[in-house]
Amino acid sequence: MIRIESLEDSRVDIFTKYNEAQLYHYFEPNGGAFIAETPEVIKRALAMGAQPLAFLVEEKAYESDVVQELLSGVDSDVDVFVARLEVINKITGFNLTRGVLAACRRPALPQISSLLQSAKRIAILEDVMNPTNVGAIFRSAAALGVDGIVLTHDSADPFYRRAARVAMGTVFQVPWTYFEKGSDYVATLKENGFSVVSMALKDNAISLDSPILKEQEKLAVVFGTESTGIKQETIDASDFVTIIPMHHGVDSLNVAAASAVTFWELCRTN
Repeated sequence: MIRIESLEDSRVDIFTKYNEAQLYHYFEPNGGAFIAETPEVIKRALAMGAQPLAFLVEEKAYESDVVQELLSGVDSDVDVFVARLEVINKITGFNLTRGVLAACRRPALPQISSLLQSAKRIAILEDVMNPTNVGAIFRSAAALGVDGIVLTHDSADPFYRRAARVAMGTVFQVPWTYFEKGSDYVATLKENGFSVVSMALKDNAISLDSPILKEQEKLAVVFGTESTGIKQETIDASDFVTIIPMHHGVDSLNVAAASAVTFWELCRTN
């Protein structure tokens, strides 16, 4: 345990000097790092195989059973920095409520081919840029039986602190990866045996509870960006377009809420 009195201490630079985009390239060309917060999120990151680089712990939380249990499984050569809450909360963007931050090396993502080969129900996030929505989608995916998630490169990073926190760490449990930038991802899905369904408000959309959707052996469901939705070219190339039936003049749900309804309907086995 190493006590820190000031954020100017260079030993905690990884927590204080880099934004999340910079952390993504921290070890470039050999990968990046991310910051995880709360014991549950950190525990799931470590269980996935993320390599811890250092911990920053609030002094009152350091002696708690939860934090001590978390640290008990960490190699002794990983630094554990301890500081007063008022010191840690001066880090831009943090209001620490659960007592602990962990800086970790980003684990390698699965190859797109291996993820698609082993999955039956997957979610596609096309340019979903809000980290909160990405995190909520991952949490619903984990809870409701989605086999994997694939994102376009303009989507928010699931390992971003806010996304991982909202997801309750399930970004480290649900297999996910990126499509190759600029690739025809709908064609890739179809080549791997998936029927592709776009969630979009279109005249040719069928209801989400249509039996034909559940009959598909392998199904990839596309969710679009919050502002403009799914690209028209993606919709045109999809096998199906579907909507969630609405009431009281409401035309749609937030993408995170829509994902939960969709996963419940399409991943049920009975």
